[in-house]
Amino acid sequence: MKNIPDLFILSEHAELLKKLGEWDTAYHQNDAPIVDDATYDAAKKRALEIEKMYPELAAGGASTHVGAAVSDKFKSHRHSVPMLSISDVFNEGEVAEWFNKLSHQDLFIELKVDGVSYAARYEDGVLVRGLTRGSGVEGEDITENLKTISDIPQKLSGIFPDVVEVRGEVYMKRADFIALNAESEKQFANPRNAAAGSLRQLNPAITATRKLSAFAYTYGEISHRDFATQSEYFDRLESWGFKTTRAWAHHARTLNEIQDVYNNTMLIRPDIPFDIDGLVLKVNDIATQERMGSRANSPRWEVAYKFPAARAITTLRDITIQVGRTGVLTPVAELEPINIGGVVVSRATLHNADEIARLGVRIGDKVIVQRAGDVIPQIIGVAESNPDAAEFEFPVTCPVCGGNVVQESGMVARRCVNTLGCPAQLIGELEHFVGRKRFDIDGMGTKQLENFVSRGWIREPADIFTLIQNHADEIRHMDGFGDKSVSNLNTSIENARNIDLHRFLFAIGIPEVGEVTAKILARAFGSLDAVRGAPAWKLKNIDGIGDVMADEIVSFFADEHNAGALDRLLHHVHVRDADINAPATDGPLAGKRVVLTGTLSKYTRDAAREILERMGAKVAGSVSAKTDIVLAGADAGSKLQKAQELGITIWGEDDFEKAIEQ
Repeated sequence: MKNIPDLFILSEHAELLKKLGEWDTAYHQNDAPIVDDATYDAAKKRALEIEKMYPELAAGGASTHVGAAVSDKFKSHRHSVPMLSISDVFNEGEVAEWFNKLSHQDLFIELKVDGVSYAARYEDGVLVRGLTRGSGVEGEDITENLKTISDIPQKLSGIFPDVVEVRGEVYMKRADFIALNAESEKQFANPRNAAAGSLRQLNPAITATRKLSAFAYTYGEISHRDFATQSEYFDRLESWGFKTTRAWAHHARTLNEIQDVYNNTMLIRPDIPFDIDGLVLKVNDIATQERMGSRANSPRWEVAYKFPAARAITTLRDITIQVGRTGVLTPVAELEPINIGGVVVSRATLHNADEIARLGVRIGDKVIVQRAGDVIPQIIGVAESNPDAAEFEFPVTCPVCGGNVVQESGMVARRCVNTLGCPAQLIGELEHFVGRKRFDIDGMGTKQLENFVSRGWIREPADIFTLIQNHADEIRHMDGFGDKSVSNLNTSIENARNIDLHRFLFAIGIPEVGEVTAKILARAFGSLDAVRGAPAWKLKNIDGIGDVMADEIVSFFADEHNAGALDRLLHHVHVRDADINAPATDGPLAGKRVVLTGTLSKYTRDAAREILERMGAKVAGSVSAKTDIVLAGADAGSKLQKAQELGITIWGEDDFEKAIEQ
């Protein structure tokens, strides 16, 4: 009996194809990916699973799709031999499933370089045409751009066929990517984007200014083949003048050998000067390759063994200490830059001294770094220790101001006690104050604030509102400023003089009070005076305000320094009262109390919170008996456990998206 997909499966498959099409266009045509590799791979894998269950959906589906249509900005040409993609495998089981079907099990293993595919056609040894992959059937003409890349010869050396189309990958070394971003107004997210944006320039002169590199690894049309294996083809490529990834290539004949190459490559990944996102496993014998042939969009004789998208191994170069606005000293891992999930990571949090001791990390170690969604990259373990390194000694004085560092009883954090005299604390306080969802003052980044503070022009938030009045001429002559930038900064400051109560409460840096709590306080009290005068017992009666939080709020407003700074600030700004009688927002979650925990794959924490609030929900920070729903993403912890104990409704991301559709 024929297996017929139901409407839900058809709808899911259609939606997956729509998303994949949008993501492919953003990635291949616009050189601006809108999702990370893990999200893309998961969606494609699900689409392929559906097409495997219901083969009639495969025609025109993910099983047959390659790349994206060529852009109308470029001339296009048809590939003489289709330029297919490579099927992905993600774990040992999937590798075994593919490997055990092979009749010829001598594999040639290459690096999967994270760059942009090219095809270079040579006639009588001369480069006559260069194309992108495009749709796999036709590609964009980038001939003149390829000629600017020294790794791609314009004329072949040695003995070569009359016609050969050499295929490979254009990429940018990490060092060249960092240098490009340092001197360019446009900031690229990662080396792959930089390579794609540089290669697909309409003006080849711009491409020539970018430090692009290239490897060759396969071929399309060829008039005569005198090599029998992939390994021998690398010999030919090198004799013709191309560079290959030979230095990192391996042979393997068993599953254990494949996994050994995979594990060892993960270890040396940070030492490779360019980004890779996996290995390519190829049947070495080309006659066997030809017998095995291809599926609609990928060869049967090769697969890409992908690395985990949100985790990588790199070298810990150093440990530095950051001092935050509350005086807390946070150790930061300075890393050899590595691409994790589409983002180049060079720093990661180590949280505190106890975490350094728990992990046992030392400078020079190869460490495992994890990045997921909007979570700050963090070190989760040591892959290879540096035996010559000493244990890290946490400073006993503040690295910024020299003030004493204390560790309060029962606390893991170590704090600089020089509250009023530490520049780092002041700059951290000011960065928080001017940030998005608070006073939102453009033109006051870390560098500008450091300059203003070092000159004594800003000593507290109130000084921001007299800055232009008192120092406009001096600012105009500062590096990076001029008449227009001073005017723009002044406009941004003036626009910030009127602010909603919840944004004001979030901005002034009350300990324990984040965006959600600030909104709860604004809705409960309505005015700043009411919040300032509220006793602890009254605060504790508010849903979402705990005992510790209530005591911190009372202590903050009772402090003489804080009270004086607030009074001086209020001479310059007007705080708009909140409407405590505003009706609940209409929507499927009107009046519901929702708590977020864990990491969502498609939404940042801020984006999910905004959506929930638009749907009428009250988003809280902690789980209690009054909580209606807990929205749990990956790596959800104690909040999820408490919700399960209390019998609270728990949503996954699918439930959240269904509510959005309603």
